Amino acid sequence: MREALGALTVRGRAFLAAGITTMVAAIIVGHSSVVRIGVLVAALPLLTAWWVGRSRYRLALVRTVSPQLVAAGQPATVELTVSNESRTPTGVLLLEERLPYVLGTRPRFVLEGLGHGWRRHATYAVRSELRGQFDIGPMSVRVTDPFGLVELGRTFHATTRLTVTPRTIALPTIPLGGAWTGSGDNRPRAFATGSAEDVTVRDYRRGDDLRRVHWRSSARVGELMVRREEQPWQSRATVFLDNRGACHRGQGAASSLEGAVSAAASIAVHLTHLGYTVRLVTASGDSRETQWHSHAAQASTVPLLEALAVVQLDHAPAPDTQWLAEPGHGGLVVGVFGGLAEHDLPFLRRLQHHASSSLAITLDVDAWAPHLPVQPGIGSAAHLTSTGWRSITVGPRDRLDTAWQELGLMQSRATASAGAAR
Repeated sequence: MREALGALTVRGRAFLAAGITTMVAAIIVGHSSVVRIGVLVAALPLLTAWWVGRSRYRLALVRTVSPQLVAAGQPATVELTVSNESRTPTGVLLLEERLPYVLGTRPRFVLEGLGHGWRRHATYAVRSELRGQFDIGPMSVRVTDPFGLVELGRTFHATTRLTVTPRTIALPTIPLGGAWTGSGDNRPRAFATGSAEDVTVRDYRRGDDLRRVHWRSSARVGELMVRREEQPWQSRATVFLDNRGACHRGQGAASSLEGAVSAAASIAVHLTHLGYTVRLVTASGDSRETQWHSHAAQASTVPLLEALAVVQLDHAPAPDTQWLAEPGHGGLVVGVFGGLAEHDLPFLRRLQHHASSSLAITLDVDAWAPHLPVQPGIGSAAHLTSTGWRSITVGPRDRLDTAWQELGLMQSRATASAGAAR
C-alpha cells in the first residue's frame, strides 16, 4: 500500500488534493452533501492505490535480437514479447528499454492492458557506427490503472548482447603465398601399428560407399573406417594486428586504430573466403578465440570478427612474441601496423622469418591526427621492405582495396624476379 501511495501520478495526487479540499471547504461552509462528493473524489485514488498495491502482477519478457552479429552501420531488429502470467489483468503498460548511447535513444512503448495469458509485441531497430559488444536492456515497465491515477514500476534484469563487428571492404584477388599443410577434421588417422595403407583411411560417414570400407582398420579401432580417395589440404595465414597505443593516433571512430581494425577484418574475411585457415594475432599475443579457424568460410569468419569487435589499445611497449615459439606456425603472414620504432625491427625480422610470404599494410598514423606534431619513428613501407616485407602505406583517405591490389603487383614482381634469378 505504501508503495502504491508513493506511485500516485499527478492526476492521482490532484484527485486526492481536490477531494480533501472539497471536504474541508464543505465542512466550513456547512454543506454536508458536498462533503460526500469530496469523500468520493479523495477515496478514488486511495482505493485504486490499494487495489494496485495488493495485485500481484507476474509479467514475463522475451527479447530477441536479430541478427546478434551485425557490421558497424548496419541495423539490427529487437523484438519484445510481454505476457501476463498472473490472473490479475493489468492496465496500460509503459515500456522503456535501456540502451548504450551508441545504439540510439531509449525506445518507449505504450501497450494496452493484458488479461490472463495475453501477449503484446513490440519491435524497434538499433544501429551502431562503432564496433563493440553492447548489452541491450534491462527493460523497465510501468503499470497504470485504467484511470491513470497510480503508476507502479517494475524492472526486468535480463539483458541481450549485440556484437557490432568492424566494417569490411571487399578485396580483389591477388597472388598470395603460403605453406600448404593438412588440417581440419578430414586429417587421416595415424595408427601405432599397421601398414602404410592405414594412414589413408578416415571415419565412415553416412552415404559412403560400403565398398570403400577398410575392414582391417575398422576391426582395429572398433568402428567403420573407409579408404580416402584424396587428402584435403589447406593453406595457413596469420593476420597480425598491431594495436599498441604508442603506434596509433586519434580518438574514437576517427582514430588510426579503427582503420587498422577495419583493414585486419577485411583481410581476414578475404583470406577465409579464399580457403585459407586464418588466425588473428594482436600485440598482446595469440588467444584461444583467435586460433586457427578451418571451418566453412561463413562459420570461421564469425569468431574472427567477434575478436576484432572488442580489440582495444594495448599499452605494452613491445608485442608479445611467446606465440612465435609454439610449433605449427608458418605460411602467409599479413601484418597491419601503425607507427613503428627502431626497437620494433627485431620483432619484424623474427615475424618475417617465420613466414613463407609476408605482406604488410602500414598506416600513416600522423595523417589521422594532422593537428598534432609528427610522431618520431619509422612506420614506412621502405623500412619494412628492408626486413623482407612487401609493404605499402595507407592513409585515412586511401582505398584499402587499391592498396591491396598494389601489394599483389609487388608480390608478382618479386616472384618473377625470383624465378628469373633461378
